Amino acid sequence: MIRSPVGSWPDYYDSLTLFSPARYSALTGMPFDGDPDRFPRRDEVTAYLRRYAQTLDVDIRTRTRVMAVHPGPGGGYLVRIDTGDEVAASGVVAASGSFGNPYLPTLSGQDDYAGDLRHVARYRRPEAYAGKRVIVVGAGNSAVQVAYQIAAHARVMLATREPVRFLPQRLAGRDLHHWLRVTGADHLPRRALSRLVRHATVLDTGVYRDAIASGLLSRRDMFTAFTPDGVVWADGTAEPVDAVIFATGYRPDLAYLRPLGALDDGAPRQVGGISTTRPGLVYLGLEFQRSFASNTLRGVGRDAAYVMTALAAQVSGRPRQGRQRKAGLASHAGSRVRG
Repeated sequence: MIRSPVGSWPDYYDSLTLFSPARYSALTGMPFDGDPDRFPRRDEVTAYLRRYAQTLDVDIRTRTRVMAVHPGPGGGYLVRIDTGDEVAASGVVAASGSFGNPYLPTLSGQDDYAGDLRHVARYRRPEAYAGKRVIVVGAGNSAVQVAYQIAAHARVMLATREPVRFLPQRLAGRDLHHWLRVTGADHLPRRALSRLVRHATVLDTGVYRDAIASGLLSRRDMFTAFTPDGVVWADGTAEPVDAVIFATGYRPDLAYLRPLGALDDGAPRQVGGISTTRPGLVYLGLEFQRSFASNTLRGVGRDAAYVMTALAAQVSGRPRQGRQRKAGLASHAGSRVRG
């Protein structure tokens, strides 16, 4: 249960570092302290979010879990919390993200595997794997960052469906996020980005690419099955493995909205973060909600301004304005929002 308004950040692995510099990772109205070109770590982000929450003139209830949201008898919503109480609301912002719902693929023999099998959401520190044989599944930033850290203590293999692809962290002497901002790429919708970026990519200063090239990190095509003591690779060879960490992403954590009929196989029915089934229901922190940056700290504030303008118009009955006003707010409520 969350004890302070910092979302899921305290539960990420100890050495997590943002993939964007501090100057591009702040929420609306409050920059990070210190060097704006550094990459904040998990505990820095947690402290920043705590300070940010203190600037908001809102009623923040921690240690409170929403169990279900129902339609209100006269309109609006009834939000049932874990105490059994119900809170009436004109509108609902579902900003619970996806961290509470890690995606773990199921492979043949998985239930019989006797080693340590976990999602990266349950990974904490590399020293726990000292001297072990470890496979990290995934080709994204988290997978490569975690595999690289464990490689200093253990024998590590990256298992991916395709070769790992890298994006340089710096271009022409400037951080990539500078170019994403000045070119407008951070604002491109998913359909445009999907034509430009078709595969997972890893932001890299050269360290990760060199680690794979030197053999510090090995990579193989994804294994096809588990055995009681290891895995079976695509070529049919079996290998004993002590631990497997899946860095295979997350799915929306929105089960509390099921009574509204607002979900389609667990995914919200929405466009740009605005529900297509229920007026007065909006979302924040969804991957590619409106752009590449939607589920990151640097993008969620812009999305918040957009959906809250729409929500205000819906609950007041006023027609929605064609041009979105900039709102001084943002939201982070348990979501996996990274830099």
